[in-house]
Amino acid sequence: MSKSVYLASQSPRRLELLRQIGLAPVVLQLRHAHPRADVDETPLAGEGAFNYVQRLARMKAEAGLQALAGRRLPVLPIIAADTTVTMDGDIIGKPADAGEAAAMLRRYSGRAHTVLTAVGVAYLNQVEVAVSESEVLFKTLSDAEIAAYVASHEPFDKAGGYGIQGRAAVFISRLEGSYSGVMGLPLHETAELLKSSGFDVL
Repeated sequence: MSKSVYLASQSPRRLELLRQIGLAPVVLQLRHAHPRADVDETPLAGEGAFNYVQRLARMKAEAGLQALAGRRLPVLPIIAADTTVTMDGDIIGKPADAGEAAAMLRRYSGRAHTVLTAVGVAYLNQVEVAVSESEVLFKTLSDAEIAAYVASHEPFDKAGGYGIQGRAAVFISRLEGSYSGVMGLPLHETAELLKSSGFDVL
């Protein structure tokens, strides 16, 4: 029987990953909670990518606790996560439009970039966070490949402007790190945090 957890995210990819390891995630709405429990994802001045994702994962997990407060719901672990791409010291977020998505892909072409995903687990009023770091190398991309990928609309609403589980997989010549972390939720770190909080996945 699957074990239920709350997921403080509406990401279909994170839902899929949690189901992959036998969990039954229940989406916990943050923006529509009363009172609102959403998180401002704007980087702080001078904040590095590692600290940025770590901070956001913790804030989202804490917001999940806030969203549950006062409700007559079962006490279950709350899982929250944040993913960002970093390259040359820059935090690369979600593309605002097709031009920005194409610019991101041109920047990755023939080079390696880092994907950081932080996961936070809130359980019994305690919050723990872990960060997964992966290096992704893209092959050299042609203008036609970039245009076709942007036209697929896949880059939008994805950190760094691409999804490893989709068509962009053909661009990746090497991955060092966590495939699930690049996808948006590092399963090893998630399971370890759940276990350390007293909630065994298996």
